[in-house]
Amino acid sequence: MSEAIAAQPAAAPKREGLVLVSLILVAAVANLNLSVANVALPSIGAAFDSSQTTLNLIAVGYSLGLAASVLWLGAIGDRYGRKLLLVLGMLLSIPASLLAAYAPSDEVLFVARLVGGFSAGMAYPTTLALITALWAGPGRTRSIALWSAIGGGIAAIGPLIAGALLEYFWWGSVFLVTLPLVGFALVMAIVFVPSHVNETPEPVDNLGGILSLIMVGTLILGINFAPVPNQGALAVGLLAIAIAAGIGFVLRQRRARNPLYDLHVASRRIFWVAACAGIIVFGSLMAGAFVSQQYLQNVLGYSTVESGAAILPAVVFMILVAPRSAKLVEARGARFTLLAGYVFLLLAFLSMLVLWQEGSSYWEIGIAYVFIGIGVGLAGTPASHSLTGSVPVQRAGMASGTADLQRDLGGALLTSVFGALLAAGYSSAMGAAITASPEGQQVTDSTQSQLQLSFASATDLAAQNPKYASQITAAAKSSFLQGDQWAYTAGIVAVLAGAVLVFLAFPRRAGERQLLADYHAADTASRPSNPSGPATA
Repeated sequence: MSEAIAAQPAAAPKREGLVLVSLILVAAVANLNLSVANVALPSIGAAFDSSQTTLNLIAVGYSLGLAASVLWLGAIGDRYGRKLLLVLGMLLSIPASLLAAYAPSDEVLFVARLVGGFSAGMAYPTTLALITALWAGPGRTRSIALWSAIGGGIAAIGPLIAGALLEYFWWGSVFLVTLPLVGFALVMAIVFVPSHVNETPEPVDNLGGILSLIMVGTLILGINFAPVPNQGALAVGLLAIAIAAGIGFVLRQRRARNPLYDLHVASRRIFWVAACAGIIVFGSLMAGAFVSQQYLQNVLGYSTVESGAAILPAVVFMILVAPRSAKLVEARGARFTLLAGYVFLLLAFLSMLVLWQEGSSYWEIGIAYVFIGIGVGLAGTPASHSLTGSVPVQRAGMASGTADLQRDLGGALLTSVFGALLAAGYSSAMGAAITASPEGQQVTDSTQSQLQLSFASATDLAAQNPKYASQITAAAKSSFLQGDQWAYTAGIVAVLAGAVLVFLAFPRRAGERQLLADYHAADTASRPSNPSGPATA
């Protein structure tokens, strides 16, 4: 138990539990909002006749808003009050959800998702920062394991909840599901979450915050637009801005008196390897769900409820495995636990690549989700724990911001990459199918463009042309399968790269403990003599 909690007589185990429940509920709002859009993508595409690229942006919009803002907002919470930022984030999520639910166009829906992600950037990093500040040792590991497992489980169960709503209501209903949870979490946070725990009086590097927002935002958008026909110049321009902002960010952090992102701390081996490893772990979960939900509905013909329920094995195994992951971290070290998780993630993508075809049975679907659940359950805890354990408590916002970047930058990047490959593979395969068709010469340029736009656009055209409906639908399914094979192959490459990085660069258990002790000694020696006082509710 941390000094902050121990300093309060009222902070009995029951109160500690209520604090942790409050923080997990706040994180649950972000996790649920993050995942509910995936199962609704086919319905949204049909409602707005959206391109695959637009659907990709809607899917990634929430992660984009969160990932772009989380470092800046984490530092603001460290300075001005983590509880205050948490409450403001919860409040902002209400109008963001309403705008998404009643969006008149897919462009407005994308903007609403961005705003929702920004609200999560205010609240979500605060939850892990407070766990880091309030707990220490094995208690912190257990708390992070619960935070990670329940958060991941809620994110994974989001499609089931959304699928059930879509059976009876319009597509926008999925964005309203978090509103009751927001109200409950907000009350719990106000009542039980302590204020002013090991916060810093140093000013915020706002210029660094702006540069980080531009860097992450333009990088993700550039990846999304890269495969879009006639958008090459836009993609190159966005990526050039991202590189320039990245260079500016690094230079700023080296020169600022109080940098937003302490590059000295970030260069610690345990910190940066864990950060990179977590990006792949959590990105695999989100990107895999993004593609698989479309596959289940578009190719296998699952209903929204069926496709949402299909992912339940991932939820169950993630929640079952995560507490054991915490024990494994203490017994065998973060390196061993991370590598074990990577083995199961590799098995998951191999299963998708080999088994997920047209007409696949559910056991072939479910086994991949089981592997994902075990992989994320094992690797999620050490990825987050290594970050928070290798920084001084006054930099908890930086550590929690990086942990959120693992999830949201990882989710945004891999979803963008998977989405870009899915779109490119689908378009290429559909073009080849049209060329090979006996009626290919009769297809006009405008019709071919609509067929190559997205699966939803092709099925709309099939409905308008009953004579060719079966041919169009068969070609669309075949083309989608080629696109998702490209995505799963990218997942295999990403997981292998992450495993090699962890194997070569992350220290073994004894070396990890020695490094963490060295970090703590250095941070204690440089800590101000009068840090912030104990927590106050």
